[in-house]
Amino acid sequence: MESVAKDDYKIQSFDADTQQLLKTALKEPASVDLEKVASVIVEQSMKDLVFSKEAGRICYTIVQAENKQSGNSNFRRYILIRLQQEFLVKEQLRERSVNDWVCLVTFICNIFDYLKVDCLVLQLHRIGEQLQRMNTQRMDDLFCQLRDGFLLQHQPSSLSRLLLLEIIEFRAGGWRMSENAHKYYYSEVAD
Repeated sequence: MESVAKDDYKIQSFDADTQQLLKTALKEPASVDLEKVASVIVEQSMKDLVFSKEAGRICYTIVQAENKQSGNSNFRRYILIRLQQEFLVKEQLRERSVNDWVCLVTFICNIFDYLKVDCLVLQLHRIGEQLQRMNTQRMDDLFCQLRDGFLLQHQPSSLSRLLLLEIIEFRAGGWRMSENAHKYYYSEVAD
């Protein structure tokens, strides 16, 4: 997973300096201007549909790295501010360029896809076992839906699929994670 997380981003469309800025932000976010990184990502996402799909994964990785490194979430704030600015002028954007509008919406969907699934998984890690004891049938129903979302949804992002698989495995393991499974799912964060 490490090689996918850091080496496989589609950032070739940027000039060499911007590529270096993004690579550094992915590894050491505290050492770069995260507001500039957020602007670069949003600007490119509005021009390049392929990148707008990739940008959600890049943002998620930077948020995770920043949180691990400093416990802050400045990058998330900068991204959200920048997206709000674009969203406020969405009608003008749509009139000016339908393609830019589609790219922006794609980027926003990718950002929030990760956040919703990540939030659900985090809460299930914290209180899933208690919920299981309180109402096994509802948890069975929920996990059937999570399984179906993992298997049948129209192409959830690879990170969302990984998060869903991880929580399904966590529950199947009696709300415990084996050492090997932990290494598999969290090797990116550990490095």
